[in-house]
Amino acid sequence: MANADERRFDVLRAIVADYVANQEPVGSKAIVERHNLGVSSATVRNDMATLEEEGYITQPHTSAGRVPTDKGYRLFVDRLSEIKPLSAAERRAITTFLDSGTDLDDVLRRSVRLLAQLTRQVAVVQYPMLTNAKVRHLEVVPLTPARLMLVLIADNGRVDQRTVDLGDVVTEEDVSRLRTVLNAAMAGRRLNEAAARVAELPDKSPGELRDALIRVTTVLVESLAEHPEERLVLGGTANLTRNVADFPGSLRQVLEALEEQVVVLKLLAAARNPGAITVRIGEENEDEQMRSTSVVSIGYGQDMVLGGMGVVGPTRMDYPGTIAAVRAVANYVGQILHGR
Repeated sequence: MANADERRFDVLRAIVADYVANQEPVGSKAIVERHNLGVSSATVRNDMATLEEEGYITQPHTSAGRVPTDKGYRLFVDRLSEIKPLSAAERRAITTFLDSGTDLDDVLRRSVRLLAQLTRQVAVVQYPMLTNAKVRHLEVVPLTPARLMLVLIADNGRVDQRTVDLGDVVTEEDVSRLRTVLNAAMAGRRLNEAAARVAELPDKSPGELRDALIRVTTVLVESLAEHPEERLVLGGTANLTRNVADFPGSLRQVLEALEEQVVVLKLLAAARNPGAITVRIGEENEDEQMRSTSVVSIGYGQDMVLGGMGVVGPTRMDYPGTIAAVRAVANYVGQILHGR
């Protein structure tokens, strides 16, 4: 029985491979000719009948061939024993392209562009989440004698800039003292803890710095306490229009859903462990507008998940190649951000 099950899975795998490659329903004759399964057309036909009965493949219209269902793709993905490795040249290209990113924004924009090119699907990357972030450093830059710029740098690569009008002139020495006091209170602390420490500073500071500190800490507490809606970078949307037939009557719905940030964030929400791939196929997607798509997502980061990234495409996608590309780009982005 196990042998019959394995043989039927081989037939399913052949149907998935041919349908993904050619977008044509697959018949038993084509399977026998293209795949060395070592069985007759009659056996393949019987196996296809069983697979259809069990809901793994279906017959579109009156075609003699069969195509995979969402359930068929799910079994195929669950049984993937080998992920198509990227070539050494592809890996070098990824490293070189991402390494030359100048800052967090540039690295994430590059990763989306690269992922869209490698997979020929829509790529999406979430900016590092603020929940677990710690303050790495606060830079205090005088813009005028009575105006400062605060540059808050978190350990996940996020950078936040705010300006503060002091209402009075401060010396360079005062700016230096402010910088020292603020970093002593904040550096290495989680954002909410840093906000609490900063709020206490004016009461403990020397009289001559108190007014400036009150203004600076008011702005800083707002910056640390507020968690703006998570930002996303999206790329390669035009790739979906290459094969409109993959989205019968629903491509517009998919494109509209991708414009809604909350929908895309939900697609990436499953990413909890760095390097763990999640594949959602068709009906498994929570949002109704996305049920003609598959989503391959992953959390990027070294020791903890900084954010999610992934690709959105039709259920008829090259799952092994897509999983390999998503995993590789996430791995390199995690390494680059960890090293900065």
